Amino acid sequence: MPITSFLEHNARFFPDEVALVEINPAQRPADETSWREFNLIEAASTVKYRREITWLDFDRQSNRVANLLLTRGVRKGDKIGILLMNCLEWLPIYFGILKAGAIAVPMNYRFSGDEILYCTDLADVSILFFGPEFTERVTSVKKHMKKIKDYFFVGPDVPPYAMNYEKMTHYCSLFAPPIYVTDDDDAAIYFSSGTTGFPKAILHAHHSLMRAAITEQKHHEQTHDDVFLCIPPLYHTGAKMHWFGSLVSSSKAVLLRGVKPEWILRAVSEEHVSIVWLLVPWAQDILDALDRGELALEQYQLEQWRLMHIGAQPVPPSLIRRWKKVFPNHCYDTNYGLSESIGPGCVHLGMENIRKVGAIGIPGYGWETKIVDSDFNEVPQGSVGELAVKGDGVMKCYYKNPEATAEVMRGEWLLTGDMAKMDKDGFIYLVDRKKDVIITGGENLYPVQIEDFIRGYDKVKDCAVIGLPDTRLGEIAAAIIEIKEGVECTKDEIEKFCLGMPRYKRPRKIIFAPVPRNATGKIEKPALRQQYCGVRLVEAETTR
Repeated sequence: MPITSFLEHNARFFPDEVALVEINPAQRPADETSWREFNLIEAASTVKYRREITWLDFDRQSNRVANLLLTRGVRKGDKIGILLMNCLEWLPIYFGILKAGAIAVPMNYRFSGDEILYCTDLADVSILFFGPEFTERVTSVKKHMKKIKDYFFVGPDVPPYAMNYEKMTHYCSLFAPPIYVTDDDDAAIYFSSGTTGFPKAILHAHHSLMRAAITEQKHHEQTHDDVFLCIPPLYHTGAKMHWFGSLVSSSKAVLLRGVKPEWILRAVSEEHVSIVWLLVPWAQDILDALDRGELALEQYQLEQWRLMHIGAQPVPPSLIRRWKKVFPNHCYDTNYGLSESIGPGCVHLGMENIRKVGAIGIPGYGWETKIVDSDFNEVPQGSVGELAVKGDGVMKCYYKNPEATAEVMRGEWLLTGDMAKMDKDGFIYLVDRKKDVIITGGENLYPVQIEDFIRGYDKVKDCAVIGLPDTRLGEIAAAIIEIKEGVECTKDEIEKFCLGMPRYKRPRKIIFAPVPRNATGKIEKPALRQQYCGVRLVEAETTR
């Protein structure tokens, strides 16, 4: 059964209920008018502050997109690119591509023009949907995009080489085309985050999408009464597959275009949100804003907020302990996954296992896991090895890259590249990325362990640990530390705090600087290595 069947079910049984809401907080009026009230007076505006779509209109627009693609000669298996910021059009376009039997190819909104060119060429994209934020980038490389025959533009000021998405779909049939899709048919190509090199194209079948949807709904017990706040970019498997829980439960979701703490709490309050997925920096920002007195919880309606969960990166236990002090009634869950395993859910902590904060959890619903050595033999309990996962959500392959596929696939098992260990209760703990392990004087250092420790210092906002070349030890650990806003911290303070770690784990270099993260919250360690390896380090003794 394809994932589109859920959309058709919701359109049939809940046609007039709101499926999606898009909020653009930067367009908020200067006064205290609520988003709902402001929506009634902004009809003449080209940039809407709050938009919504019902399940019936969502399904009909998807059908129009599918029929539009068919009129342009799209056949089953053709690849269709999506290059959009989060918006109300994003998901209807995605589902329209699936309904046409084509393969959806979402792309990172941070891609440069050259990366857009590379990824569209690698994935054999023949049609591209894109928005105004990307006009300059697409235009700069268009003459080299030989495989793309049609461009559809979502928004005003349509470039001369593109067609108007709204006008073109308006005249298409609102009934689903008679395209037969099976679970084994190809459905989507996602790109790896690029934190370990140039993006690879990850091919998934329809059964992967279905596995993600069922797993998400099972893990977080979403019901028709829940409202999900989606902040991360929809091009990433994490955000979209978490939203699939709303699709399965026929419940409303809110797309928030912004990450300021005030905007998040306001969205939760005014849209009666009950489930929020945050990245670590956003959760940290909310707590810091509360500590500074910039936000007052009593100004928001938050009683219905039942679950906060985090994924896409290692989660510092100190952050969750701090969160629970402020929001003691929240359930909490950690979700682990990767694009090759269709995003979140192949491992998850479980809302009932708060006592195990620090672990990524146990195998997710419908998944199997094991921790293996370099010969793919399981390691003893408590030993460090590479995490492998198995389930319906594992990718088919890296598209057009059999060598890279062979490196990570062992039959039906996927090697994640993450080093992990399991405790006596069967809970899995991430140790680090396989490629991030630092070997110093023959000792293996796992940066995540050091980062988690340093983030426990109350002046530290974020931390990244990388290996720097050393003639004597081979590598040494360097900690790039971002201090909280408005706080002073010295190198001596950090070194004194690090005395709580074993000597060999203590970083040999302390660098006060911002910690770069990509759109899904992962630390951009290649960028840090490029910046600091092989160049003279200038260290600040004090930072404000």
